Amino acid sequence: MSNRRSFLQHAGIATAAAFLSPSILSSALAADKAAVNKVGLQLYTLRDLLLQDVNSVISKVAGIGYKTVETYYGYPGALAKEGFWGLDAKAFKALLDKNRLSSPSGHYNTNEFLSKDGTDETLKKHIETAAIVGQKYFVIPALPAEVRKDGKQDGWKGMAAKFNHAAELCKKNGLTLAYHNHNFEFNDLGGGITGYDILLKETDPAMVKFELDLFWAVNAGLDPLEMFKKNPGRFSMWHVKDMSKADKSVFTEVGTGSIKFKSIFSQAKISGLQYIFVEQDVIKKDPYQSVTESFRYIKDVLLR
Repeated sequence: MSNRRSFLQHAGIATAAAFLSPSILSSALAADKAAVNKVGLQLYTLRDLLLQDVNSVISKVAGIGYKTVETYYGYPGALAKEGFWGLDAKAFKALLDKNRLSSPSGHYNTNEFLSKDGTDETLKKHIETAAIVGQKYFVIPALPAEVRKDGKQDGWKGMAAKFNHAAELCKKNGLTLAYHNHNFEFNDLGGGITGYDILLKETDPAMVKFELDLFWAVNAGLDPLEMFKKNPGRFSMWHVKDMSKADKSVFTEVGTGSIKFKSIFSQAKISGLQYIFVEQDVIKKDPYQSVTESFRYIKDVLLR
């Protein structure tokens, strides 16, 4: 397969082996086919349309060529209706099956669990929901505002401990915990240490993975390639969205901006990549046209 040959040419088994332990290397190689052939979409990208008609959105996403979707769940107000846009977990899974889609990952509202006096109750319910949908990764999408604003390392260490606990609960249900970043995680907390550094260091590598949002990492001044080298095998998923050449705060379709995706994709094995999801927080054209452009660039250019 040309896609697989391209990955091997760029990254190479020998190169990956220099960075990865045998167990991580084996996992990365096994995941290569999934990463290449199953381009996914984070459904938050189409959030307004989902509120209108979830059935139509899922059908059109499948028609574009996406093979997987990443969900978001448990958010009040304008982001979601009850359940998965009005469907319970079993009905949503049936809708995915009908359209030959799968959902290997989901974002869940874990603010209650992560708060100072949080309990496991809501977390366990969300984990059960993820398992019903057939998801493999249970993603914490962000941290509570008080942790972000506090600016102290102890708060982040407390979050890492909660991650480890949540990861144990996930494992019992056949799930792996992951964390999705924005840019605030890369703020210096003193001595050159960031919150992201703490999460990487103080969570169990065997049970806690990371979904690297490439836009936000680059926006914060990070080099994804260096991140992969320092923590090989930890970045099981990526959010793939591009950054305007004129303004680094502006989102744009993959392949039209300034992020050097070809070099990033060449190091997929060192990353530990298993799944990629297109996401665009703000779209300035027809949403379906936007996600089609990003899909085609990934399939026709980055994964050749």
